[in-house]
Amino acid sequence: METTMKPAHIGRKISRIRELRGIKQETLAQELGVSQQTVSRIEASEAVEEDILAKVAKILGVQPEAIKNFSEEAVFNIIGNNYHDHSSSLNYQCTFNPLDKLMEVIEENKKLYERLLQSEREKVEILRER
Repeated sequence: METTMKPAHIGRKISRIRELRGIKQETLAQELGVSQQTVSRIEASEAVEEDILAKVAKILGVQPEAIKNFSEEAVFNIIGNNYHDHSSSLNYQCTFNPLDKLMEVIEENKKLYERLLQSEREKVEILRER
């Protein structure tokens, strides 16, 4: 039983690496000296000429072989296995009691309300005197 492998879609790999690097199509186009539509066509192509691939790879800061062999699963495995930043939101340790902060806000709100109420009373008193 013979299985045929689907050829690697180089354009899609370029697109994904560009997105992971936070580079817009317009920026890549400007660096290549082409239009954004040309970059879009490159990213839609299954095959890309070697010279264009080399230029794109240089702009993206990778080797052409890295684009050819790019695997999204491998990237996420590497990130997952090497990312140990303890300041991430997953491990966030609150340095204050949120209930204390809530009570402070409620007290401040109450004081503002009392000042507003006093101001309204003074206005009513001024109007009565006239």
